[in-house]
This record gives sequence, structure tokens and C-alpha cells, in this order.
Amino acid sequence: MTNSNRTGWKLDNSYTRLPEMFFTSQDPNPVEAPELSILNGPLAASLGLDAEELQSNESISILAGNEMPEGASPLAQAYAGHQFGHFNMLGDGRALLIGEQITPEGDRFDIQLKGSGRTPYSRGGDGRAALGPMLREYIISEAMHSLGIPTTRSLAVVTTGEMIRRETMLPGAILTRVADSHLRVGTFQFAAQFGEKEDVKALADYAILRHYPEIEGHEQPYLELLKAVIRRQASLIAKWQLAGFIHGVMNTDNMTISGETIDYGPCAFMDTYNPETVFSSIDVQGRYAYGNQPYMAGWNLARLAESLLVLLHDDQDQAVEIAQKEISGFMDIYQGNWLEGMGAKLGIFSVEKEDRALVDELLSLMKDHQADYTNTFRALTISRETALEGKPGFAEWHDKWKSRLEKQDRTPEDIKTLMQNSNPAVIPRNHRVEEALEAAVEGDYSVMGRLLNVLAKPYSHAEADEGYCTGPDDDGKGYVTYCGT
Repeated sequence: MTNSNRTGWKLDNSYTRLPEMFFTSQDPNPVEAPELSILNGPLAASLGLDAEELQSNESISILAGNEMPEGASPLAQAYAGHQFGHFNMLGDGRALLIGEQITPEGDRFDIQLKGSGRTPYSRGGDGRAALGPMLREYIISEAMHSLGIPTTRSLAVVTTGEMIRRETMLPGAILTRVADSHLRVGTFQFAAQFGEKEDVKALADYAILRHYPEIEGHEQPYLELLKAVIRRQASLIAKWQLAGFIHGVMNTDNMTISGETIDYGPCAFMDTYNPETVFSSIDVQGRYAYGNQPYMAGWNLARLAESLLVLLHDDQDQAVEIAQKEISGFMDIYQGNWLEGMGAKLGIFSVEKEDRALVDELLSLMKDHQADYTNTFRALTISRETALEGKPGFAEWHDKWKSRLEKQDRTPEDIKTLMQNSNPAVIPRNHRVEEALEAAVEGDYSVMGRLLNVLAKPYSHAEADEGYCTGPDDDGKGYVTYCGT
């Protein structure tokens, strides 16, 4: 029996059945001396893979791209995208999709090697990735999963035995990323810009079959596709906002058709509440600031709608009218998701329109007094004194909140349970992530291991995790993230 069979690889390659314009077949570039850095055992099991076999030399060679499992058909996907508002031809410049793993339950997941070397879309880059950013994606994506936020996931990171040049020489690594798919808004932009109507149709049909099979055969399937992606993205962005997550690079090539979070380069979690918070070194204008994320999502979805115009109606003007109607509804859908989530964070089971004022007042107090976003909600959850105690306006707000809760036909225990399940006690605090990465790059994975264990149960509110709830000494001022390319 081959290692591939023992490991449990069961790969299909449905993406290769799309028109050839959408990808370039290519083998990964071999690396010198791959070693396993970290493996996600629970994710491996859910994919039908044997975690022990994944640690064998042959499997590590597969995770590094030196060998391919049976059934693999490696390729680099082509796509385009608006990067900070500017349209560019893009594509997988340092990643290869090796195939789609079919799980024992019959589910399908993309298996992608990120950092696997140059492709035709590398645009002068070396196609490689550094260890620190790949471990960062592992930590944050797994934390997002535990928080209940749709996300790509990380199966493994292997070091390559090679150094790569960035500002300094850094150890190279390859991340194995798992996704519902890697279809992006930018994939549709690529089809619309460089292909024909039939190419856009083929891609849309594939997206429907892959992610929205319930609308297959609908009288207006492409309109329903647009509606479905809008709904999923409205839900996703609301979850980002509720958790205080800042993506940092919301280009259209980083918005998935599946509704998953993808690309964890300059992302970070907010400590002190401020809608203008930006961490990314390249977002100098604050285009993707925390408070702008819902608007940027709407802008990105408008680009998707533009790409689908040829399928929405034969008459261009009517197609535009149809698209505009759907895009104009995005913010209402988002606001509904967000307010419902905010209500749950405050222990409100059935949110009413009037509750918006209560939420806005609390957020205003948090901004004015530079309160920690996560810890304010955590303190309200566990009936602990918040940093807002004694601040002007807080006592009055607190009385309004308590009065609102008393109007519910719910016990205090019910309310506390709802709040505990809606307010994480721990998030991947930026200073904790950096601490773990610095140690791991030096060969000590124990700090990262402890952090991952805590992040795996963010809603447990365990006293033992208290140290991971504390913000940085400087409130995170001056913290900067980078794309990690």
C-alpha cells in the first residue's frame, strides 16, 4: 500500500474541467530539506487523513511539494482583482492547488500549498513564503474557526530548509491551506475582463454546483448566485465586526464566493475600540480600517455584480438595474446580522430597532474612553467591573441596559449563557501572536502550542486563561502588520 493510500488522500480535480484560461497546470518547485513544523491533527481527521501518516517522510515531502499524492493535478489559478481600488491581473503567484480532498462524508475541500514556488503569475516574485507569516496564518485561521467565523484553515506548515530574501534572510516555509474553494470575486473579474460570456457562464455554473447547489435549475440562477454571495458576505463581515477582526487587505481577490475569510497577511484583532483602527503597513489611507470593512465589502460585491452582468439580462441597462437593486440591499442585510449579533453580546434574545441606540451608545463610550473592545463585553458577561466604570455616561447606560434585559422573559442564567456564547474571553491578541511567532522561528514551539490550546476554546471563560485576556502594555499603539510576501 502506498503512503498516499495509507494517509487517506482521495483527490478529485473538478477545477481542471473549467476552461483552460482559468489555470495553468504546473508541478511545485522542489525544496532542499523539508521538515514538519506543525500539523493540525483534528483537521486532518475531519478530512479523512491519518495524522500519524502525515508525519512520515513521504507525507512531509508531499506537504513540501517535492512529491504529489495519487490523484493530484497541481495548478495555479488565474484571477484578477482590485487592489486598493486599482484593477490588476493577478493569479496564484506563490501557491498551487494540488486537488480537492473528498472527505468520508462526501464533502469537497481544496488543498493548496502556499509558498510552493514561482508560477506564471508570480510577477517577479520568488513564489516562496517565510516561516513567520505562514505560522501566523495557521494561528489566526484556526482561531477564527474556533470563534465560529467562516475561514480557510491550516492543515500543516513545513519548513523548506532554504532561506528566502525579504528585508533580511528568513527561513522558508510552505503552508497547506484547506478551503471550501479558492473561487474569488477576482476570479469572476478575470473571466469578465479577459474571457467571453461562455467563460463567465462556465465559472458561474461551477460556483453554483460547488457552493450553492440548491439554486441549480432555478429560473434565474445567476441572479440567485449574486444574492447568495451577498448574504454570505453580509454574515461574514458582521462576524468580523463583532469579534473586532481587521482583515487589512480587502482587495477583491481576497473575497471568496464561498463566504470564507481568506488571506491572513496584515490582519489583526483590535484591542482598544476605535473604528478608524488600521494595522496594515500598506493601508496608509485607511481604506480597509475596521469601520470601513462593511462598506468595502459592498464595494467588492458591486464588482462581482459587474462581472455577472452578461448573465443577468441580455439588455445591458436592465442587467445594471437588476445588479444595482441587489447590491443596494447589502448594507441592510449586513446591519441586520450585525445588530442581532450585538444584541446577543449584550444578552438580548430578540433584537428590536430601538436596541441600536443602546449599542451605539456603548460603542461611543468605549471609543471616548479608549476601552478594550473584547474585555468590555467580557466584563459585562461575567459581571465584572469594566474599564468604563466611573466614566461619564456609563452608569446611565448600564441602567438602560439592565432595564432592557428585565423586559425579556428570560432568566439571568439564560442571559449569561447567551452572552458567554457570544463574547469570546480570548482572541489572538497581537502581542501574544508576535510572542509565539518569535519563539517558534527560533525553534521553540511551546509558546505557540499554549496559545493555540487557549484559542481553541475562546468561549470557555476559564480562569486559567486569564493571562491571555490582557491587552498589551501600550494598548497596541504603534503595532504594524505586513503582507508577509
